[in-house]
Amino acid sequence: MSETEQTTPERIHDAAKREFLEKGFRAASLRNIVKTAGVTTGAFYGYFSSKEALFASIVEPHAAAVMGKFMTVQTEFAELPKEEQPEHMGKESAECVRWMIDYMYENIEDFKILICCSDGTAYENFVHSMVEVEVEYTFRYIEVLKSLGYKVPVLDRELCHMIASGMFEGAFEVICHDMPKERATVFIEQLIEFYHAGWMKIMGQ
Repeated sequence: MSETEQTTPERIHDAAKREFLEKGFRAASLRNIVKTAGVTTGAFYGYFSSKEALFASIVEPHAAAVMGKFMTVQTEFAELPKEEQPEHMGKESAECVRWMIDYMYENIEDFKILICCSDGTAYENFVHSMVEVEVEYTFRYIEVLKSLGYKVPVLDRELCHMIASGMFEGAFEVICHDMPKERATVFIEQLIEFYHAGWMKIMGQ
């Protein structure tokens, strides 16, 4: 096989990516994918059990990489000595967001499928899951601040969810709108500054 010749799974993946990007998961046609890939339906099922399995094979490595990095940052912050957490507040999370942007642009096609085309799959709540984690660790941090003697105003969980959702949805919008990375980087830095200042203000820090 020559270096440029694709394997059957690679041809299926390429065809699937085009179909998912154009139509989203729900409207994507498995028949079109098979036809575009130039394989038989039987050959397809020799590699993938369903359209859902094919979708997962494209996005799961990226979902796992981003969620893994995100969870590592959250847990490492929570494991810092209480007295050190206020001075670290926002620093590690900002670096995590910057890492995510770099990662997304290195895998932009696959990541756009994950973020923008996953309605109807197990990945449609991917961003929501990150928001829920962010809210949970935010309230853990609030308890740390209280234990250190900070006077933290009473914060409603729904409000914290809305704030976190705005941050993550905003960060991923750069992919959905095909924003060039240089512009996205500026946008993300402004977003980080905006939300960091907002969190500090409402937490009374």
